[in-house]
Amino acid sequence: MHTKIPPPLVTLLFGLMIYFSRPAFPIIEFEHSSILSFTFLIIGLFVLISAARAFRASKTTINPLKPEQATSLVTGDIFRFSRNPMYLGMAFILSSLAISFNLIGGVIFVALFCMYITIFQIIPEEVAMKKIFSQEFDTYMQSTRRWI
Repeated sequence: MHTKIPPPLVTLLFGLMIYFSRPAFPIIEFEHSSILSFTFLIIGLFVLISAARAFRASKTTINPLKPEQATSLVTGDIFRFSRNPMYLGMAFILSSLAISFNLIGGVIFVALFCMYITIFQIIPEEVAMKKIFSQEFDTYMQSTRRWI
């Protein structure tokens, strides 16, 4: 099972589903939702940028469609807390959209995004990492969670 759709495009599609499915779900508004939404957005961007910087510092590929081109296993910085911080950052950004536009539908679509990314992106990446880095990746998997 190999992914064909770039994860940023998947994130955009799920974001559009969150936004455009608003009429199908009851509106839930709560005090300070804009502050919470902005906080989730900032966390998501921070996590994404931190992961991208860690990849660049390790001089390895950031291309999620070609994980077999990885030249080093990145386990430091933000990767100490999550094996997939880029996808975690994307989930935070989608959660920000859910809080702002469509809380109930957004929760559903964020969960579906996480399931989709796990099945079609993360698991194929893990298979590639096991082939390339074998025992080093197994050790990393045992010490670091997939998401958080």
